Amino acid sequence: MTQAQRFRDVYEECYPRVLAYATSQVGRQVGEDITSETFTVAWRRMRDVPQPALPWLLGVARNLVRELRRRDSHQYALAAQEAQRISTGAGTEAQDVATGVTDREAALQALASLSGADRELLTLIAWHGLSPKQAARVLGCTTATLTVRLHRARRRLERAVEAVSVPPAPAVRRADGRTDREGALA
Repeated sequence: MTQAQRFRDVYEECYPRVLAYATSQVGRQVGEDITSETFTVAWRRMRDVPQPALPWLLGVARNLVRELRRRDSHQYALAAQEAQRISTGAGTEAQDVATGVTDREAALQALASLSGADRELLTLIAWHGLSPKQAARVLGCTTATLTVRLHRARRRLERAVEAVSVPPAPAVRRADGRTDREGALA
């Protein structure tokens, strides 16, 4: 059996299950891309593909999903950092390292709490450096509409940063031995 025939057999047997796995992890559209990339890897490494091929293919798909998520989290981290800098008006002055880590974590949590549309809009502007006119073209809307959406997304981000930055009230031990948060009603 030739390598091409073996690949065809593996593809016909495993494609639906690899697609189902990838789709369950990242959604239909990205799942199709992950599946295509999985079979591209299989084609290049056909001699390494064991019998049965499905577990190996699912491992490749899993690694591709993890790589995608790492890239996305890195992009969101950069966008959050930029959003933090913009919203606080921070310049180039030196900060305490602990404060910087805490602020970054708060910004990442705040950004993650926003809707996908808000995250996309903010990252197009802050991380990708697009102008409102360019971002409007990407999103298929007018510049005026985008400007309004951007203003609202920035306000939601500011509120989310404030909400994440508020530390929880310290625990207080009551006379009966139970623990309550300060300010909470008993």
